[in-house]
Amino acid sequence: MAGADLKTASLSLQSVSRHFGPIRAVDGIDLDIGQDEFFSLLGPSGSGKTTLLRIIAGLERPSAGRVRVAGQDVTELPPYKRRIGMVFQNFLLFPHKTVAENIVFPLRMQNVARAARDERLRWAMKLLRLEGLAARYPNELSGGQQQRVSLARGLIARPAMLLLDEPLANLDRELRAEMEVEIRRYQKELNIPFVYVTHNQEEALTMSDRIAVMRGGVFEQVGPRDDVYRRPKTEFVATFVGQSNRLSGFVETVKNGAVAFAWQGHTLHVPHQGDIAAGDKAQFLIKYEDIEVAGAAGKGRSDHRSGNSLEGRLRDIIFKGQTANYIVSLANGAELIASASSRDHKVGIGEAVSLRWPETSGMCFRS
Repeated sequence: MAGADLKTASLSLQSVSRHFGPIRAVDGIDLDIGQDEFFSLLGPSGSGKTTLLRIIAGLERPSAGRVRVAGQDVTELPPYKRRIGMVFQNFLLFPHKTVAENIVFPLRMQNVARAARDERLRWAMKLLRLEGLAARYPNELSGGQQQRVSLARGLIARPAMLLLDEPLANLDRELRAEMEVEIRRYQKELNIPFVYVTHNQEEALTMSDRIAVMRGGVFEQVGPRDDVYRRPKTEFVATFVGQSNRLSGFVETVKNGAVAFAWQGHTLHVPHQGDIAAGDKAQFLIKYEDIEVAGAAGKGRSDHRSGNSLEGRLRDIIFKGQTANYIVSLANGAELIASASSRDHKVGIGEAVSLRWPETSGMCFRS
């Protein structure tokens, strides 16, 4: 597996499983996470990501397998002995305690001396930019300030690792985008591993060094964020990460690692993943932004001399701020979507257009 090896891993999961009767919530997970990594567990609801996080934290016992933190086997240790901090989706702040009292609460439970508590409180409040808020109560804070207090409480004990369970889910879009940048900054400053659970692909792609995409208790793919986005290994990953057009057809030929893909009267030349052979039913998925829209007279971002090209008519333009989605109706009745900068708007609704992409874009999977 890419990433940390067992000798350098701050977290190592070895064949970890958790079964609830016949349900395999987590099923034979192996994973090593390095000291300086921001690692995300990404997947839909019910994929097993939160159960796996709870196993790491010690809040759930694995049915099988071992958990190691900084080389120590902690599988049988209770949460408070693992040196792991945790931040939850619901901030879980005590409404009757001040910001300072909320933050130092874990240290009080550990009977840390007052002087040491005060020193760590100053450190945490400076790191999380909470100076001047020590005497306020949670109901006097904004959502972003409450989230920073929750993070400060998770970090004040200076854990070996921080686990975050969808901590931004209850924030509005603008604040969530701000906190994505801030949380990654904290991780890089502290140089401890963050393990982040989310169903939001934008969060995972923004913050992570590596991502594990989960489904049905197993990893569909683990790798650097760019690999997961650009080089999906399964049809599920290609569908779940990013926005893609899906074309259903069959394989005509396979040659030199590329597929001649037959789709509704067209032959497209595309890359493929996994075992695939002539005659196989297949799905081709290509992300919106990998398709270029050019006008009938060749207007567009560039002029492809090779690759794939389909002719159609621009049905609509969906403005999304910095980008726009171009919905193109083809002669065969299908519709494809291309995405580009909204400033590249060089064709109008109703005009004849050409959709173009190189033979290296997208991915074909056997159905």
